[in-house]
Amino acid sequence: MQALVLYRDLGVALAVGLLIGVERSWQLRSKVAGTRVAGFRTFGLLGGLGGLIGLLARYFHPLVPVLLLAGVVITLVVGTLKTMTDPGSVSATMLIASLVTVALGMLATSGQPAIAIAAAAVTTLLLSARDKLHSIIARLGEGDVQALARFAIIAGAILPFLPSGRFGPYDAWNLQQLWMVVVLVTGFSFAGYIANRLMGVRYGILVTAVIGGLYSSTAVISSLSHRLREGGDTQSILWAGIALASAVMFLRVLVLTAVLAGFAFLPSLSVIGPAAIVAVVIGYILMRKSGQQGVEQPVQPGNPIALLPAVGFLLLVALMAVVVRWAEVRFGGAGIATALIISGSFDVDAAIVTLGGLPRATLTPETGALVVGASVFINTVIKAGAVLIFAGWAKGKPAIFALLAAAATMVVMGGIILVNEKGG
Repeated sequence: MQALVLYRDLGVALAVGLLIGVERSWQLRSKVAGTRVAGFRTFGLLGGLGGLIGLLARYFHPLVPVLLLAGVVITLVVGTLKTMTDPGSVSATMLIASLVTVALGMLATSGQPAIAIAAAAVTTLLLSARDKLHSIIARLGEGDVQALARFAIIAGAILPFLPSGRFGPYDAWNLQQLWMVVVLVTGFSFAGYIANRLMGVRYGILVTAVIGGLYSSTAVISSLSHRLREGGDTQSILWAGIALASAVMFLRVLVLTAVLAGFAFLPSLSVIGPAAIVAVVIGYILMRKSGQQGVEQPVQPGNPIALLPAVGFLLLVALMAVVVRWAEVRFGGAGIATALIISGSFDVDAAIVTLGGLPRATLTPETGALVVGASVFINTVIKAGAVLIFAGWAKGKPAIFALLAAAATMVVMGGIILVNEKGG
């Protein structure tokens, strides 16, 4: 069994080198024979050599593999330097790829063959995307790089290091979860910026709205509302994006209800389904009104990572968290429907999860649907308020109308269910 494992790991080390070698040989296919540092066979040997070095490190004196590895590195460096006779061909990619291949071969025989082959696949993909990556880099401006750096700090340099314990009134706040709100709002803003750069204003905003609606429609609507305040020729498509983000949220709620709280799905569909149709129709009308604006010309926002709306949204989250905890403490089990509606008014997903976890006889399907519908209704009204705050009435009126029209539809359908339930 031990021998089979060794042969397997050595085979993975060889496969690592051959995989990377295919891409390297293809990239250098136009080079004259004798001017290439390494090709398909050489990379296969480098991967196998890395595997042997890994085995030697495990079973023999560590000085032997160190000397072998040093010899490999020196050979690769000398070979690379000899091929750099043309100033236009100076590149360290081949040398780095060779060293990575040796390292992955060593990893394969050091007990991590799965990680080695996965890393080789990612390396091959990265190397093969050279032309596309160079094209993207050539299109970047100083603002693009600064926006990426700002978002990297917000999401990568701050979020992982925040404590996740609870504090504040009713232990309602979690610093890491609160900062995640900032990551979401700025993340959707940054995603919209990238989408606009790649696809133009019209399609970029719509893609951002749809993707945002799948994760946090409130966050993406806040981001689009902030852009509405800036004005410009993209207002109609921003209105459409807000309406469509809300429609996607309605559909997401229905799917979650079907999966997690199936007993309430059909009456929930009766309440929320028509509202989703209204939002889609209004969004489509607004999208048609936008015409062909910006399909060819990407937008160039001055600061795609806007912290002010993100922090404002964070404060709203913090306030609602206290309200939810107060409702849970105040009402307890007797007021479970009220507590669900209050909590769901901001986090509909949490309300649905809680609803699905209740004992089956706790609420009737109609009451469960009214809880979900009321949560979505209040959540939609809050979104309309966010548009009013961030964009203002004059610039946000069509989007506010779209949200309130969907909310009014839910009121009508919920009223019908109440009448039928009382009649029954």
